[in-house]
Amino acid sequence: MTPSLEEWSRQTGGMPLRTTKTWFGVVLDAPDASELAHFYERLLGWTLYTDEPDWATLAPSESAGHNLGFQTEPNYVRPVWPSRPGEPLMMMHLDIEVDDLDEGVAFAVEAGAEVASHQPQDDVRVMLDPAGHPFCLYVDTSS
Repeated sequence: MTPSLEEWSRQTGGMPLRTTKTWFGVVLDAPDASELAHFYERLLGWTLYTDEPDWATLAPSESAGHNLGFQTEPNYVRPVWPSRPGEPLMMMHLDIEVDDLDEGVAFAVEAGAEVASHQPQDDVRVMLDPAGHPFCLYVDTSS
C-alpha cells in the first residue's frame, strides 16, 4: 500500500520529486545558450559552471542550491511583450530585487538588456534580455 503524501513526508522528512538537498533550477531556451548565460553572468554576478554550445549553467556558488540553466533551441522564437494574440507568449519571467531601480536599470542595460516599451507598474521595470525574455527589476518596499 502506498503511503499518503503526509505520511510519506513524515516518514522521510522530504517531499516527493525532491532530493533531501535544497535545490532548484530554471532553464531558459535561447537561440544561443552560451551567449544568454554570459549575459546573466554579467547581470547577476554569478559564476558560470557549464559553458557548452547547447547548454550552460550559472549559480551564485557551488553550494547555493539553485541555478539558472540555458539551452540552445534551434527553433526558438523571441516572445512578445506585452502579449498579443497569435504572437509567441512569454512563458515565465524572473523577478530580480535591486536596491535602487534607476541604478538597477542602468546596470542591466550596460550588461546587455533593454528596457521594455510597455511598463505596467511605476515601481517595477520590465526589462528584456538579449533573447527577448522579459524580467522584472523591483525594489522591496514592504519594510
